[in-house]
Amino acid sequence: MVLEATVLIIDNSEWARNGDYTPSRYQAQIDSVHYLFSIKTNDNPENTVGVIANAGDSPEVLVSLTNDLGVLLKGLHGLGVRGESNFDTSIQIAQLVLKHRVNKVQKQRIVIFSASPVDADEKTLVKLGKKLKKNGVSIDVVNFGEHTANEQKLTAFVEAANNNDTSHIVTIPPGPHVLSEQIRASPIVGERFGGNGGGDDNDFGFGVDPDIDPELAMALRMSMQEEEERQRREAAATQQASGGNGGQQQQEGGANAGGGNGGADNDMEMDLDEDEQIRRAIQMSLMESGQDDGNSGAGNDGASGSNGNGDDLVASLIGSLPGVDPNDPALQDVLGSEPANKNKQDSKDKNGGDDKDNSK
Repeated sequence: MVLEATVLIIDNSEWARNGDYTPSRYQAQIDSVHYLFSIKTNDNPENTVGVIANAGDSPEVLVSLTNDLGVLLKGLHGLGVRGESNFDTSIQIAQLVLKHRVNKVQKQRIVIFSASPVDADEKTLVKLGKKLKKNGVSIDVVNFGEHTANEQKLTAFVEAANNNDTSHIVTIPPGPHVLSEQIRASPIVGERFGGNGGGDDNDFGFGVDPDIDPELAMALRMSMQEEEERQRREAAATQQASGGNGGQQQQEGGANAGGGNGGADNDMEMDLDEDEQIRRAIQMSLMESGQDDGNSGAGNDGASGSNGNGDDLVASLIGSLPGVDPNDPALQDVLGSEPANKNKQDSKDKNGGDDKDNSK
């Protein structure tokens, strides 16, 4: 935090009546004074701010160095627009005010508003700037209103007073913007109060000054925190979903690998001789035929129908085998012998059952 004594110089000359700045040049300066007083005193409780009006017969010290907002409001009450601006004289008086500050540890700074033409020549201003630099006083100039006519003089003045980039000039042309917002976005505030020259940390990007409306600033901060939390939850859910998809892809890859192993098993089966393949096909057909007979629960007609379906299945399986001729006589003999052997076995089982019954 910067420990600093600051004197704000207001240009309340007749030129400040113009309404090319919102709401007028004079009122825009008053709003900016309130903003600068609040940001400097909030930055460090030991910071002090004074106010000088530079127009009229001679510059007038409205508020001596203080950190009391009530004293500031009392000093600004009744201030009006009058006379011509005394740019260089008001700076010399401000330097005397800073010289007699109570806390000598405080750094010295002057912030002056220029809303009217500067009568002093460039040589005089450069000499004044060198004097400020020698006495360790930093200067910030807000050049607006007659900014085109004053820019060259004021730039030379600031360059003469600048020491390690502690002095600045901000030129603000007319427009729909507010003067205090342009000052907030300038190096006058940004470089020394946690900003980056594009606004201080308290500006949320909504044009809200937390020093003026703290409740709205708090609501905006809470809303931003909730939105950030929601975005983090969505990102975590998306990441988790992508991880699940990766696991599913791994499982699919394993299944594909299993399918590849199955293909290898098929290749091994192709390497078997034709007789072995035929034998396996017949066994499969007989097993399926037996299951059909058990499920049907019908008489001989249903069984014969199942056998017929089994024969058709065997024929289709044999026909699908590569290199096998279904019409081969040897194959037909094997197929014909299987049902006959099965019938003989069934008749034997039946006769054996009748003999047992007769013996009983």
